[in-house]
Amino acid sequence: MLILITGKSDNIVMAGIYIHIPFCRQACHYCDFHFSVKQEYKTATVAAIVKEMELQQHYLGNELIHTIYLGGGTPSLLNQYELNSIFEKLYQRFDIDSNAEITLEANPDDLTIEKIAELAQLPVNRLSIGIQSFDDADLKWMNRAHNAKQATHSVQAAQDAGFDNISIDLMYGLPESNEEMWEQNISKALELNVNHISCYCLTVEPKTALAHFILSGKSKPINEEQSARQFEVLMKKMKEQDWKHYEISNFSSDDLHCSKHNTAYWQGKKYLGLGPSAHSFNGVSRQWNVSNNHQYMETINNGKTGFEKEILTPTQQINERIMTQLRTMWGLKLTDFAAPAADLIRDSSREFITAGFASLENNALILTDSGKLIADKIIVDLMLEED
Repeated sequence: MLILITGKSDNIVMAGIYIHIPFCRQACHYCDFHFSVKQEYKTATVAAIVKEMELQQHYLGNELIHTIYLGGGTPSLLNQYELNSIFEKLYQRFDIDSNAEITLEANPDDLTIEKIAELAQLPVNRLSIGIQSFDDADLKWMNRAHNAKQATHSVQAAQDAGFDNISIDLMYGLPESNEEMWEQNISKALELNVNHISCYCLTVEPKTALAHFILSGKSKPINEEQSARQFEVLMKKMKEQDWKHYEISNFSSDDLHCSKHNTAYWQGKKYLGLGPSAHSFNGVSRQWNVSNNHQYMETINNGKTGFEKEILTPTQQINERIMTQLRTMWGLKLTDFAAPAADLIRDSSREFITAGFASLENNALILTDSGKLIADKIIVDLMLEED
């Protein structure tokens, strides 16, 4: 039997809460997350999320909450009453660390001076701003609701209001973009003096508008070689600026500004997901809510949770660690596994180490920059098969 053991680093008790706000002003062409552009049931959905907190308050075993993340969708669409109701119930039902990292995702077009002033009155201490690009042509192609001027202004206005922990999202691999245009986007982000940048490669998800446009010939297909070149430009540029490439898609200006919430995911910590389509994980099982706002509200309002659940086998638990830890700068800690699992992983990794795609440092398997380009293949090849 393959046995998963817990290393010393995982003895730190941490737990997080993710809240999914399933509403957007308009649909981005590439997005396949669960959301609705119809906002007439927004307040009712928030009320159901608040009620779900009561139903799920013991899921994490009453552990201290170190991180809270409001994602979506677009949490910045919520009004002050809706946001207040969420935080009031959170602090009633959960034991929240006084130094908890509390992140709210926001779109630039929502971040008016008035809106930022409202957010500053909440426990939110970290903003994640979905800029995606500082180029108006890119934003129009993606069907974003903001323009380049709003993108820049939103960051500056948040900084002026006292937010000193700001992350921005950028996207590369757009068909109409090139390395020079992408480097300009990175430079603009760095000029704004933010602490964290998440950079995601554009992918074509089934049933999205982008997938339809490509199939119908209205848009160029994704050029994987171009995407790889832009990722290399990104790694080179951030390394020159001494930023930490602490996860394949994430960079921080220093150790203090790594996303604590997402890092907890990658380190296998427990988290509770609230809201339609939200996922939860307690170390041995994962569960997920229905991806339908009306079904979610009906179930919660009837006093039920209605999630689907999967119990992870020992092999699946190991594969979860391979999939998440290998994406980070800390790597996959082989000391977290008992024999024969550790030996199997070590044997499978030798070809990647020899080829220069990975290194073994202090019993941790760490991807090199070239290895990050083929991370998905390496992860799949290292995963163990069920007995």
